[in-house]
Amino acid sequence: MAFPSKLLNEGEHVVVSTRTHIKALILPGLGLLVALALALFLTGLVDSSAADLVVWALFLAVVVWFVVGPLLRWLTTTYTFTNRRFIKRSGFIAKEGRTIPLNRISGVDFEIGVIDRIFGCGTLVVSDASTDGSAELSDIPRVEQVQLQVSHELHRLASGDRRDDGT
Repeated sequence: MAFPSKLLNEGEHVVVSTRTHIKALILPGLGLLVALALALFLTGLVDSSAADLVVWALFLAVVVWFVVGPLLRWLTTTYTFTNRRFIKRSGFIAKEGRTIPLNRISGVDFEIGVIDRIFGCGTLVVSDASTDGSAELSDIPRVEQVQLQVSHELHRLASGDRRDDGT
């Protein structure tokens, strides 16, 4: 996915841009299937059109709450590392973001659990010198490669190589 170039400063370029792994949508997908099965079962039990209407209205509410919400969060949340900063953006209508300058980042670590290893993702932990301490980015695809790229960029910045950063 491309980070909007209008949000980059002069001389800034994207190093890594990603979103949460699609595995985050497995539980909402399973919830959709269970809700659909339950709605069909309940519709078959009752012969009243009013009861059918209530069942399908509840089904629609469950779908919006447990499926559409997580899907929209997944679609609209991005994690981007540029040659100057880390940017977390989320939201469709109401937006929020967090930016950490790379020179404030003290470490980038990753954790991969058993299930994460199966799906090829993990948690990236970005530690900084702020009062917030660190940002945990769960279910990042190819987390080891992302950590390697970001660490390389941090090393380049720390060693004083400023060829790419426009300064």
